Amino acid sequence: MKQMVAMPRRRLLVSAMLVALSATAAAQTAPESNQAPASSAAQATPGNASAQSSTDATNLDAVQVKGIRQSMMSSANLKRDSQGVVDGIVAEDMGKFPDTNLAESLQRITGVSIDRSNGEGSKVTVRGVGPDFNLVLLNGRQMPTATGGRAFEFSDLASEAISAVEVYKTSRASTPAGGIGATINIKTSRPLENPGFHASAGVKGVVDTSDDDLPGHYEGKTVTPEISGIFSNTWADNRFGISLSASRQDRESGSALAQVAPGNGWQTYIDTPQANGVGGPNGALAASPNVTNRPGPNDVYSMPQSLGYSVNSVHRQRTNGQLAFQFAPTDNLTATLDYTYSENKIQSARNDMSVWFNFTPDQSSWTDGSGSSPLTYHETYGCTPRVYPGGASDPGCSDLAMGASKTAVVHENKSLGFNVDWRVTDSFSLNFDYHDSSAESRPDSPYGTSNTMSTAGFFRQGAGFDMSGDFPILMLNLPPGMSEIDPSMMQATGSVFRNDYQKAKIKQGQLSGQFQFEDYSKLNFGVSSTEYKNRSAFTNVQLDTWGGNVPAGPGAYDDSLFKLAHMGDYFDGGGANSPAFSDAFFLFDFEAMRQAAANARTNAGLGVPEDYLASTDYSGAAVPGSSASRTVGDSRVQEKSHSAYLEWSNTFDLSMPLSVAVGVRYEDTKVTASALQPAPVAVNWASANEFNLVYQGNEFYTLGGDYKYWLPNLDLALDLTSDMKLRFSAGKTIGRPNWGDLNAAQTLGSPARYDGGGGGSGNPALKPLVSRNLDLSWEWYYAEGSYVSVGYFYKKIDNFIARQTQRETPISDLYTPAGGAYWNEAVAAGCAQTDRPCIRDYIFANHDGDPGVNAATGSIVGQPGDPVLAFNISKPVNNRSDKLDGWEFNIQHVFGETGFGVAANYTKVDSGLTYNNGVLGTQFALTGLSDTANFVVFYDKGPWQARAAYNWRDEFLSALGDGKGDNPLYVEAYGQLDLSFSYEINDHFSVSLEGINVTDESTRVHGRNKHQVYSLEQFGPRYMFGARYKF
Repeated sequence: MKQMVAMPRRRLLVSAMLVALSATAAAQTAPESNQAPASSAAQATPGNASAQSSTDATNLDAVQVKGIRQSMMSSANLKRDSQGVVDGIVAEDMGKFPDTNLAESLQRITGVSIDRSNGEGSKVTVRGVGPDFNLVLLNGRQMPTATGGRAFEFSDLASEAISAVEVYKTSRASTPAGGIGATINIKTSRPLENPGFHASAGVKGVVDTSDDDLPGHYEGKTVTPEISGIFSNTWADNRFGISLSASRQDRESGSALAQVAPGNGWQTYIDTPQANGVGGPNGALAASPNVTNRPGPNDVYSMPQSLGYSVNSVHRQRTNGQLAFQFAPTDNLTATLDYTYSENKIQSARNDMSVWFNFTPDQSSWTDGSGSSPLTYHETYGCTPRVYPGGASDPGCSDLAMGASKTAVVHENKSLGFNVDWRVTDSFSLNFDYHDSSAESRPDSPYGTSNTMSTAGFFRQGAGFDMSGDFPILMLNLPPGMSEIDPSMMQATGSVFRNDYQKAKIKQGQLSGQFQFEDYSKLNFGVSSTEYKNRSAFTNVQLDTWGGNVPAGPGAYDDSLFKLAHMGDYFDGGGANSPAFSDAFFLFDFEAMRQAAANARTNAGLGVPEDYLASTDYSGAAVPGSSASRTVGDSRVQEKSHSAYLEWSNTFDLSMPLSVAVGVRYEDTKVTASALQPAPVAVNWASANEFNLVYQGNEFYTLGGDYKYWLPNLDLALDLTSDMKLRFSAGKTIGRPNWGDLNAAQTLGSPARYDGGGGGSGNPALKPLVSRNLDLSWEWYYAEGSYVSVGYFYKKIDNFIARQTQRETPISDLYTPAGGAYWNEAVAAGCAQTDRPCIRDYIFANHDGDPGVNAATGSIVGQPGDPVLAFNISKPVNNRSDKLDGWEFNIQHVFGETGFGVAANYTKVDSGLTYNNGVLGTQFALTGLSDTANFVVFYDKGPWQARAAYNWRDEFLSALGDGKGDNPLYVEAYGQLDLSFSYEINDHFSVSLEGINVTDESTRVHGRNKHQVYSLEQFGPRYMFGARYKF
């Protein structure tokens, strides 16, 4: 009987829980009540969504276990009995999964690490392979995602309805293609698998301490509720069954963030000292006497374009539900109809402050070596006092920006599935499965999915920073006569209101079967057809009035809108409490300021109220009277895949038993991509060096691609002794390109130059990543529930995707005057090819009024017969190959009947695809690659359960760009301690406490060196106290 691992967590105050953990050792006289049931039924496995395919020895039975110790013991059986390398987690009891968040449970598995968002698990990386290349299934069915990529968002799903999660680290022919790192199968309960009446209900109170550190108008409830329930029953001698589960969680949380602003990032240069002592572009290095440890000649160095701080509030309501009907008219036939629903509503709000650096320093000190950045830096600005119409005034210095945001988004997932499992004869079975599933992310507010309402006071005479510590310290200088920032000098400036819309749909049909031969070997076979549609659209309404949105300036805004606060109050410790930190800023209500800005601008006749609302018109229709820049994008990709597989398996009774499984899968995929984008219809030579594109409306552009692959696999398992096993697996897998890389959208830079322009595009003709995988593992199961394992894995990955620039003429009738008939005539008359003012003067003097020429407006428009304008297009291409290998070490030990146990694992990953921090320009490196470790100690005896779990992830490269250019981003090493404690009052009622991130760890991201901070984000511990009743 195969079982899977379960590792629970609970929480309360740290001191109380530590006492509880130590106190459990004395509670050994209570009777045990955590024995596993005597039987179980099979659940869906990847590629076979059967509810009762118990004849397949590779199926992983989702045993309904109870308690930590039994779950830990089940993990050993799962690992021992599986085909290939498989790990998993099983619910401790119906409706009781080890963690509220599935990703948090998965990180306990060897080789699995997670990305966190808003302080909880979001996406998973397996064996160094990032979230987009790990395939997630629900009951063996491929699930759509609305994340913008292929990564599954685990925070959308509550764990109460989950019976098991399986992680397939080696390939098998029956598994849908798409997972290079792993295929993760999420299983939900089925009524006929657990006959009879079962029901339970749970309630928790969530105390998120991160909410306590927010400004008063952001603080939510001290305790937010989480409720869940599950019901299952069968009738008619267990021929018919219904199961229903539902959950609802409210969570209010917050964070404090210090960051070099996204989209601005770090400006990176190569130092080229000049005679005047100023080195590099933009004067980013001060004159030599004011520079300490100046970067050397030709060293790469970076400067932050901006530095800011924000306080962020998040309110989430997550609703999940699942309904399943099963009918078995005979012992050989079972039909299942199921529906899964999840909704995750997220409302976010933010207040921030930031400064923009002009790269005119008067002092700086630097880190050592190439790839350096300032430890300290300062620049001073000129001030010209201003008086605005209406009498308001300010010093006229540079601005200290203060912004706010208020957004809402809803993520919704739906899946309707139908399955028929038919055992035709004792040796032949068939299974048919079909599902129609969707994932959608859409705006839930008139203000959009992201926005910025910016204000500023123009009283910053100087600015600098100190990045010598972990926390970046901003230092400001006010002009003479100002001792503190003044609300009477504040005014609204620019604004951005954006809506992002994502929708993905999958229709998938699978037919699978199995022959059982007389020699007990088996032949599995199957075919499937999958249609995946992905749409990504956006609208952006932007006012670039960063110098002030109305002529009246501060006079248009009442002082009462602004409330003085100090950013350091919202951070815990570190440099935030330094007296050098210039942390004073103004809080303001987003809606009040938005309305005030809209009224001021409308009353001044400069726009319409719609300029301060997000648009839901993804076609880009004009808004009468609007002065805002309005851009749209709509990208659609359709992916049709057809596949077939064969897999044969047998066990040979040699001197040592040898299990063999060999198979092959065939994948045939066609990609069609279309995108809505502005349609350039002409090139207007408007000045000596500017060739502007002239647009007329928006058009859909369609491109395509296709690929076919054979994917073989081999699994061998040799029983060296009755308790020692040696495994070898080899296989070929593919990882499909990201949706953003496949889209047909193309952006062309305007203005262009006489020799062409620049641009970027997607590439629907991309091939998938192809990985050739080898696994070797040794496992010793030396006692019940206890084992030691060592595994080595190797992946040779081809077709890595990186951007490459190519010279193209994407619009065949986009004619440029450069090199055209008028141009050549001017050159023949004596103008040099490089003397563009001469050429323009000649054309205006000799062809004014001819087609395309208007001297009055200074326009020369390309005509048919002129050259077609060429562009240097940056697009994703398949151009790299490299290896990835690593080791997995795992030990689990149960101390007999004492109730105590430990589990520890460590994963070491290595790759040649690393980033060189001392080189400027485009590089390719593997993101998400990191070593990981876990340590769990638990006690489970009688009514008591307690666990302490520590998870650690080493520093890793998270991105190859920071929004400003080719700059690496590294997430620093992070360790998190979670504690849990529960007590079973009787067979029906139990109480629990949980603590997540009890040591209050922060996340920090840096660039080319540790002082090149990109972000520092603080959350806080989260505690939950709950009760559960089992009927």
